[in-house]
Amino acid sequence: MDISQKDLDDLRRAKYLLENPGFIAKVTAVVGTPIEYGLKKLPADWQDKVMAVTHQSLEKAADGALLTLKDVPDEPASNIWHKLSVAATGAAGGFFGFAALAIELPISTAIMLRSILDIARSEGESISSAETKMECLSVFAFGSTKSNSDDDSDEGYFALRATLAGATREAISALGKSGGDAISKESSSAILKLIAIIAERFGVEVSEKIALQAIPVVGAIAGATINTLFIDHYQDMARGHFIVRRLIRAYGVEYIEQQYAALPSKPAEAPPRSTDDVTPEMA
Repeated sequence: MDISQKDLDDLRRAKYLLENPGFIAKVTAVVGTPIEYGLKKLPADWQDKVMAVTHQSLEKAADGALLTLKDVPDEPASNIWHKLSVAATGAAGGFFGFAALAIELPISTAIMLRSILDIARSEGESISSAETKMECLSVFAFGSTKSNSDDDSDEGYFALRATLAGATREAISALGKSGGDAISKESSSAILKLIAIIAERFGVEVSEKIALQAIPVVGAIAGATINTLFIDHYQDMARGHFIVRRLIRAYGVEYIEQQYAALPSKPAEAPPRSTDDVTPEMA
């Protein structure tokens, strides 16, 4: 089976989104201040608190945002409105600083998860299915995936998919048995196991976000900017992930993985963004 030119272009775009500069690189390019400056402004036990709040935020988002978005096919994702909502919570977080983390992060995470669900739906996923819900949650693990990196801590996209596969399957099976529209006692342990794996990676990105928000650049304005870039990053991860899933449904996983591997991670120019991926600043 030969892949069509349109689908190959979509796969090229997906790889560009999934395996190019991560959140920290995007933000420092805008803020222009090294993250180390922010790290010095945080309390001594900040990392433990960040990880605890990250776990709680993912759990609350899984229990709420996963279950409330309606399955409306053939509509574009509402990325701009989700960005505006997260920018508002970021402004509050930037104003109150680290003390606001336990309030701001769960709200931001829930909004981002709704945006990820919306993107999944726009790529042909049924958001009422247990599989789609768990795949949406897994997007938070895709903070930084690079197939050609000197940093061994970064995994290629398909390698990370393989790492998550076992826990994701267990969570999908458990949620499916509960009907897929509620997180029951029977499904919660499997979902919490998946969340623990995701939180380890998502917590790294959250730590970087908090460190950047601790830099006294423009106060609340900086918080709004950082949060907008934060959701933009995970919207990119979601778009890339669900493009790949759409193509796998059409061509099979082995064929798409081969085609994906053959594409350059850094093309000569960025593939065009779709209209629903445009940020408010670009519109």
